[in-house]
Amino acid sequence: MNVSENIRIALRSIRANWLRSLLTLSIIALGLMSLVGILTAIDGLLQSISNSFNRIGASSFTVERTYQNIQSKTQGRRRVRGKEISFRDAMEFKKRYAYQGSKVSVDLFCGNGMVATYKNNESSPNMKLVGVDENYLDVSSFELEIGRGFTANEVQNASSKIIIGPGFVDKLFNGKAEKALGKIINLDDNNYMVIGVTKSKGSTFGDSNDRRAMIPITKAREIYGTQFSNYLITTSVSVQQKFEDAISSAMGVMRNVRGLRPVDENDFSIKKSSSLMNQIKDITKTLRLATIAIGLMTLVGAAIGLMNIMLVSVTERTKEIGVSKALGATKRNILIQFLTEAITITMLGGIIGIILGLIVGNIVTFVIGQSFIFPFAWVALGLFVCIFTGILSGLYPALKAASLDPIESLRYE
Repeated sequence: MNVSENIRIALRSIRANWLRSLLTLSIIALGLMSLVGILTAIDGLLQSISNSFNRIGASSFTVERTYQNIQSKTQGRRRVRGKEISFRDAMEFKKRYAYQGSKVSVDLFCGNGMVATYKNNESSPNMKLVGVDENYLDVSSFELEIGRGFTANEVQNASSKIIIGPGFVDKLFNGKAEKALGKIINLDDNNYMVIGVTKSKGSTFGDSNDRRAMIPITKAREIYGTQFSNYLITTSVSVQQKFEDAISSAMGVMRNVRGLRPVDENDFSIKKSSSLMNQIKDITKTLRLATIAIGLMTLVGAAIGLMNIMLVSVTERTKEIGVSKALGATKRNILIQFLTEAITITMLGGIIGIILGLIVGNIVTFVIGQSFIFPFAWVALGLFVCIFTGILSGLYPALKAASLDPIESLRYE
């Protein structure tokens, strides 16, 4: 018998025992759906983060306070924060740092869970406010859809101006960005005039960047600043080849700003955007391995169920096997026939699972603002796992069927 004939016999057997086959097929489909779906979603998330970093540029780094993990005898392992970067430190660094082709931005996180209002319209109670300087939009991954950024004079004078995200526009101005320009909105009991609207950039790790508003950092310091406020310094370098030199220069400037002696250790840290991206990739590798392990465990259960079905099928078709052998079928023919049936069941379940996985994974991808992803590697992995599962679970029943005595098989009732 050729391959097509074996597949037809396999499909006929599946139809004859459709309920048992459907249950096993469903387990395989669910296993592959979770495997392909989660892996596709992870790829979409990584693509979203990668696009954000690409917009910032690989040649950027941040200067921030240190965080140190220490072991305590009474409280276990604790994360201890170093000395905060004050407004004076941040502005002094910005003033002194003059590396060729670099641009420095300083920002201050003001808070989450804020509500904005305009006339009778009110935003969701989950808005975020950040104080920024005139360089922030150039250094960060935010782009303007309409309007402009802050000028140095507006920052210096703590102007009551604001740049809002699409989340504000949707709630306050019915999604029409052009209507927002020049309007006075109230945010956290303070009035600001809208001078710009940022483009939508979706969410990162569930944190929506579209619900973010920006005010001049001096205004933010005036309203939200304390003596313990911590400021973040971000620096971009236009020439990739000079990136490491720029970091070394930044380290020297910051040590001088902090008044450190040559023997003192740094009480701040410098993080490269590229190194953070590599850390995220390492995390996603672990997630992928965990997902594959969970998916394989599900498929092991499906393989056991499929082997049980095939053993029952061998018993039920003992007489049929005897007739086939009496008509000239060899052990090899019987072996291939039953293996083909097992692989057919796993492939049907696998194809359904892969399609469902692509749908589920891309739903997540669309939610975070990315385009359709077809993960060839994970689809290929899914198909390979299906074939391997079919061979693994069908081999013993196939060998048992092939070794049946034709005379005894013909007598079987």
